[in-house]
Amino acid sequence: MPVTQLNHVNLRTPYETMLKLKDFYCDVVGLKVGPREGFTSRGFWLYIGDTHVMHLAEYRGEGEPLTNVLTTIDHISFTCTDMPATEAHLKSLNVNYSIRDLPVLSVKQINFKDPVGNGVELFFYMANE
Repeated sequence: MPVTQLNHVNLRTPYETMLKLKDFYCDVVGLKVGPREGFTSRGFWLYIGDTHVMHLAEYRGEGEPLTNVLTTIDHISFTCTDMPATEAHLKSLNVNYSIRDLPVLSVKQINFKDPVGNGVELFFYMANE
């Protein structure tokens, strides 16, 4: 049973926060809202091209939400191109970020937080730039 790829990440949150996350991941990261069929709950599927990669689902009181636990996701990483344009975009939106250079891998990363504190990593292969 080999794993072949990551299918998607799901973030479950109250509706008002979910709307903020949708706007953030679309406006800042560049994902697009796409089809989400067959569900009665409120939510969004966010896409890269034709592939849904992030699901936003409404938390409706199903059990206690986990907060401030040690087993949370540290960050979500997206492979990107055109680092200079990405930096200009983030600056235009006043997004605070840091850059990490990994020359042994020919990689640079831009790191920042989403509106609820999840880490976001934009991953750039420098050989392709």
